[in-house]
Amino acid sequence: MRQTLILMALALPVSVYAQAPKPAPTLKSILIEQLRSTHNKADWFVPGNTAVEGLTAEQASWTDGKGNHSVGELATHLVFWNRRQLAKFKGEPQGSYSGQNDDTFKFDPKQWNALVKQLDEVMNEWETAVAAADEGKLQSWYATIAHVGTHNAYHIGQIVFVRKEQGSWNPEKGVK
Repeated sequence: MRQTLILMALALPVSVYAQAPKPAPTLKSILIEQLRSTHNKADWFVPGNTAVEGLTAEQASWTDGKGNHSVGELATHLVFWNRRQLAKFKGEPQGSYSGQNDDTFKFDPKQWNALVKQLDEVMNEWETAVAAADEGKLQSWYATIAHVGTHNAYHIGQIVFVRKEQGSWNPEKGVK
């Protein structure tokens, strides 16, 4: 038996044994991977695009009546803070802000489809901006970009939870 296994192993092509090692991750690749995991690449958790996919404006407006945010409010908040931090990263004006975080959750159901598109766009823009940034810029911004990803993951988790409470979540999309 042992000789048969050895002979079988010798018959395997070299490519089975000699796979090129993956390149070492870079700060840029790590940040982009983190941003994509909260945007459109399912990995350890549900990405944002999947979390908001298929909802109507009415469903996006639903709350549990206990003071928790709706999906629409959470998505509005994510768009606001992603845009604001991205503008800062790019050296552009950040727009007005009242200083009241509650104001960043204001949702207009008539704008739901546009909001879903804006969420996708701002996340794409983050990935593009990080990909184009030089190492020095990433060295000075890595903590903020990592926090943006963490903030996105936190609120996307809330979106999925709200959808589960509402009964609009399909568990085949990632969370049973």
